[in-house]
Amino acid sequence: MLKIWGRANSINVQKVIWCCGELGFDYERIDAGNEFGVNDTPEYLSMNPNGLVPTIEDGDFTLWESNTIVRYLAHKAQGSTLYPSDIQCRFDAERWMDWQATTFWQGLRPLFIQLIRTPLHRRDSEVIAAAERSALNSARILNARLADRPYLAGGDFSIGDIPAAVTAYRWYTLDIPRPKLPNLERWYGRMAEREHFRAVVMQPLS
Repeated sequence: MLKIWGRANSINVQKVIWCCGELGFDYERIDAGNEFGVNDTPEYLSMNPNGLVPTIEDGDFTLWESNTIVRYLAHKAQGSTLYPSDIQCRFDAERWMDWQATTFWQGLRPLFIQLIRTPLHRRDSEVIAAAERSALNSARILNARLADRPYLAGGDFSIGDIPAAVTAYRWYTLDIPRPKLPNLERWYGRMAEREHFRAVVMQPLS
């Protein structure tokens, strides 16, 4: 059985668990990271030298990097619309996965750290303000992209939506001002209708 190493409230672990739910894959999840430790042990580091989560074991194959794991699982499920068969649609989806990692989450993460994991008296107002601006810019990019399509890579839900949606959940849940972005809100509403998004991603932030 597929093994997933990582705590259930990790944004990157949630991508993988949600993907498994969409594909109907059985798995065993093992707590690792933050309060659980494990990820700094020699055994874990032999699987993932970065000491981060998630890591998966699929038989004798080990893989880390959450977006790559999502790609791998979707490709493994032959015929799944999660992994588009059309090459341009596929790489369009993959483009949005890379953008989530390099732009959307990179901009939002400092805000998440400040508002969720930093005591009030230690918060940095300049970091918060800069992160709010960065995250809003990413949200506006998504809003523009979704003006003429229901999902990021076109007409079908795909791997491209998963990383962006777990990040958007955090943006929508943080106690910050947000302007109306109707296209993004419609897309996010579609995500919130998905059973496995609600079960895996829509959890208290920590």
